Amino acid sequence: MELNQVCFRALHLEDSWTLKAYESIGGYKIWRKILEEKTPPEDIIDELKLSALRGRGGAGFPTGLKWSFMPRNAPGQKYIVCNSDEGEPGTCKDRDIMRYNPHQLIEGMAIGAYVMGATVGYNYIRGEFYEPIARMEGALAEAIEAGLLGKDIQGTGIDVEIFNHLGAGAYICGEETALIESIEGKKGQPRFKPPFPANYGVFGRPTNVNNTESYASVPVILEKGGQWFLDQGKPNNGGQKIFSVTGHVNKPGNYEVPMGMPFKDLLELAGGVLDGKKLKAVIPGGSSTPVLPADIMMDCTMDYDSIAKAGSMLGAGSVIVIAEDTCMVDVLARLSHFYYEESCGQCTPCREGTGWLSRMIHRILNGEGQLEDLDKLESVSTNIMGRTICALGDAAAMPVQGMLKHYRHEFEAKIK
Repeated sequence: MELNQVCFRALHLEDSWTLKAYESIGGYKIWRKILEEKTPPEDIIDELKLSALRGRGGAGFPTGLKWSFMPRNAPGQKYIVCNSDEGEPGTCKDRDIMRYNPHQLIEGMAIGAYVMGATVGYNYIRGEFYEPIARMEGALAEAIEAGLLGKDIQGTGIDVEIFNHLGAGAYICGEETALIESIEGKKGQPRFKPPFPANYGVFGRPTNVNNTESYASVPVILEKGGQWFLDQGKPNNGGQKIFSVTGHVNKPGNYEVPMGMPFKDLLELAGGVLDGKKLKAVIPGGSSTPVLPADIMMDCTMDYDSIAKAGSMLGAGSVIVIAEDTCMVDVLARLSHFYYEESCGQCTPCREGTGWLSRMIHRILNGEGQLEDLDKLESVSTNIMGRTICALGDAAAMPVQGMLKHYRHEFEAKIK
C-alpha cells in the first residue's frame, strides 16, 4: 500500500531530525517563500479551509476556521501555542513527530504565527518526553542559527520567536486553558470559557492553541495545495492522519494513513489481533472515548463522521485494540482510576464523581459489588457529563457509559 505521508515524510532519511535532512525534502521552502513574498494571511487560511484539516488533538475543529478567529490586526502582543502535552492513554503520535521531524513542526508554527499576527510561540511539551525535548531544542537552535526564526527575520520586518515550555506530567494540562495557566507559571487548572483563548489567552492576550500534528501538517498542505490534502482523505475529513494503534495487536505503533481508511485495513497494517485471537472491542480515539464492539467497529472507516455515527469519537486517533479474552470490568477499572487520579479537583462533579466511579468499579472487580451499583454508575456518570469547566469530567464518564451500554452483562456476571 503506497501512502503519501505528511508528518512522517522524513522517516526514511538518516538523522531525519536535522535541518540538513529536512531541507533535502523541501523543508522551510514554504516559510522562505512567505518571508520573501509576504503572502496574504487570508490566502493561507483559505487554503487550510479548503484542505478540511481538522484539529488532530481530539476535538476535530476545522484548523483554518480556528486561525481565522484570531484578531491578527489587533494592537499588542499575540501568541501561538502548540499543545504537545500528550497525556491521553493510548496516544503516542506527537512525540514521534518531535523525535523524527521536529523542523516541520517549527515551520508550521512559524507559518501560524505569521498568519495570526503573533510574534511569540510556545511549544508546551510533556515533561517526561526526554528525547522529544532534546530533539526540539536541537532543531530550534538550528533554525535560529540558520536565520529562520528570531526578530526581523532576514531583514523582512517579521518577528517569530519560538520556545519549548516543559510541563510536569499533568493530564489536565492537555486542556488548552489549563495549559495556558501552566505557561503563566500557575497551577494547571482549566479556565471558564468564554472568554476563549483567541480573545483572552496567554498573559491575557489573544492566543491560538493547536495540536502538534495540526501544525506539522500545514507546510505540506501549503506546498501541495489544500485540494491535494483534501483528496487524500474524504469530504469534511481531509488528509492523512496518524493513528496510534496499541493494545492487543502484533505490530503496535503509529500509522499515517488516509482519513476514511476502513478500520479492518488499519488493523491489518498493525499485524492483526495479537496471537491470532479474535477481536472483542476497540476504543477508537483514546481512553476517553466510548468503547465499540468488534462487529460495529469492523464496519467503520477511520474518520470523525463514521466513528461518531457508530456512537464514539475519533479523538486524537488513539486506537486501543482489545482481544477476545479481556475482562471489560478490569479495563474500565484501570481507566476510571486514571481519571480519578488526574482530576484537578476544581469542579465538584468531577472531583467527587471520578472517585465514586473508580471505587464502585473496583468494588465490582473485587467481587464486592451489587446489581444496583450499575444504576448508580450510570447515574453518577450522567450527572458528571456537561457539568464541569472542562471535558475531563466527560472523559471520565463516557468510558463508563460505553462499557455499560455494550458489556453490562460482564459487570452483572462479575457481581453475581
